[in-house]
Amino acid sequence: MQFRRLGLSLFGLIAIVSIVLAVATVWLFLTEPVTVATAVNDGEISPLVRELAQVLLNALSGLLKYL
Repeated sequence: MQFRRLGLSLFGLIAIVSIVLAVATVWLFLTEPVTVATAVNDGEISPLVRELAQVLLNALSGLLKYL
């Protein structure tokens, strides 16, 4: 029974992280299309990851302001 609860909790955590990353990626596509296009064209993933991390950091700091 305890493994089932752990499995469900782990699945929920992975689902939430996946949804947050997907939403942040879509937001990045909409707000920074030049950075995304350049990263895809050059094959460099680091600018895309850097911008994605910045979007997530800004969203997290915005959420923490309400606490």
